[in-house]
Amino acid sequence: MELLFNFPLLASLAAIFFAQFVKVPIQFAVSRKIDWSLLTSTGGMPSSHSAAVTSLSTAIALEQGIESSIFALSAVFAIITMFDATGVRRHAGEQATVINKLVADFSIFVEEAKGWPKAEEKEKQKKLKELLGHQPIEVFFGGLTGIAVALTLYYFLIA
Repeated sequence: MELLFNFPLLASLAAIFFAQFVKVPIQFAVSRKIDWSLLTSTGGMPSSHSAAVTSLSTAIALEQGIESSIFALSAVFAIITMFDATGVRRHAGEQATVINKLVADFSIFVEEAKGWPKAEEKEKQKKLKELLGHQPIEVFFGGLTGIAVALTLYYFLIA
C-alpha cells in the first residue's frame, strides 16, 4: 500500500498520462484532425519522457531536497533521458523516414515482378515507425510539463 503514497512515482505517472493526453488537442489545433493514436505513441509535443523524468526530479527535490543523493541521481537520469530523446531516438526516426522512402521507391520496381500480386497486403505495406524521438522544443515543453505537474500535485496533495 505504501506504493500508492509514493509521491515521486505518482507525479511521474501523472506527468506521462497528462503529456500523452495533451498531444491530441495540440495536434488537433495544428492539423484540425483528431488522432487518438497519439495517446499511446512515441514522439510528438510535449515529450512524455521528458515530462516523466522532470516530474520525478521535481517531486524528489520537493520531498528530499536538492542536496540529496537521490535528487542528484534523478537529475542526471533526466538529463540523459532528454538528451537521448533529442539525439539517438530522433535520428533513428529520421533514418526510418529515409528507409521507408527507399522501400516505397523499391516497391514500385518490385510491383511488376513475378508473384507480387500474390503477396499479402501486410507484406506490401510494412513500414518502420518514424516518430521515435523529439525536436528540442518538444523536450523543452515536456520538461516544463513535468515540473508543472509535480508542483501542482505537491501543492494540492502534499502541502
